Amino acid sequence: MQSLKAIALISYSIFASSCIAQEVDLNNLVLPDGFSISVYAEVNGPRQLALGADNIVYVGGVRDRVSAVLDSNGDGSADEVLTVAEGLNAPNGVAHHQGDLYIGEINRISKISNISSRLSQPQATETIIDSLPRERHHGFKFLQIGPDGKMYFPVGGPCNVCLRSEETFATIQRMNLDGGDQEIVAHGVRNTVGFDWHPQTAELWFTDNGRDNLGDNIPACEINRLTEVGQHFGFPFIHQGDLPDPDFGIGKSLNDFIPPVQKLVAHSAPLGLAFYQGTMFPEEYRNTFFVAEHGSWNRSEKSGYRVAMGKISADNSSVTEYVSFLEGFLQGQANWGRPVDILNMRDGSILISDDMANVIYRVSYAN
Repeated sequence: MQSLKAIALISYSIFASSCIAQEVDLNNLVLPDGFSISVYAEVNGPRQLALGADNIVYVGGVRDRVSAVLDSNGDGSADEVLTVAEGLNAPNGVAHHQGDLYIGEINRISKISNISSRLSQPQATETIIDSLPRERHHGFKFLQIGPDGKMYFPVGGPCNVCLRSEETFATIQRMNLDGGDQEIVAHGVRNTVGFDWHPQTAELWFTDNGRDNLGDNIPACEINRLTEVGQHFGFPFIHQGDLPDPDFGIGKSLNDFIPPVQKLVAHSAPLGLAFYQGTMFPEEYRNTFFVAEHGSWNRSEKSGYRVAMGKISADNSSVTEYVSFLEGFLQGQANWGRPVDILNMRDGSILISDDMANVIYRVSYAN
């Protein structure tokens, strides 16, 4: 791996959520040979990304608005950033499907129909459901339309570690696009803010953030694979597939829960996960996935703050290699960026949101 010396230093005076000016220095970022990175757009607190018609990128956020990013001339750099909805309750999640934009807030999922024709001003949203829990702890929604045409979203555990009587918490759920037939597809998921379907098997793979206050090195954060509806992935009883919780794990059998396909460094906070779908990158990137490790907040030596890549076995059931793909947001113990989500673009490049530096990056490849 080498530093991107061929790319000139690009700095912006941007204010992160902490109101401290962040300097985006692309020369600090490291990628494998042949790859390059640029700033695609400046957006305040960008979180989930969704690709719509005409390469319009819709951007969720943890504040109150959803944006549309336009690259009208197709040069790989945004020309406009427009607000399409505002006054919302942490609209982290966005999904585009058949011309409609779906938005996930803390307790509500809504939509804007025919979104690409309604970009000139912020739009009112049409409520699909507003009965989701109002707890903000692990309450951010991540939206994806599955291969079955249903809307998938998480309802995180409303705590560091706890056992609530309501079955809805610590789950991944799905529903029809009109809000009907809501059901739980995965239990025991503490906090996922990113998932995708394997392009060959159509199995759901998702990240999960491990609990805090057991020390620097346990439990591991996780990447999981759902093979049957209703599987239980351990929380709050078992962490990382083999570690009983000191309070809730007494008397529980490891065999009753699904272990992760990949353990990650504790507290690295994996968020977005996306299988690479393009052909721009070299052949070795087929059947791989990218993970945005947002970065630790309470570890004595920071972990995460990078985008990692996982390679999958020939039978598509396990991870054979998990390595860094993009790093440099963490310099020593000081970080200036935090990657959140990853989006496949139609030309084979990928976009990466960064809610600390307030930018979206574009990663491309050329021989």
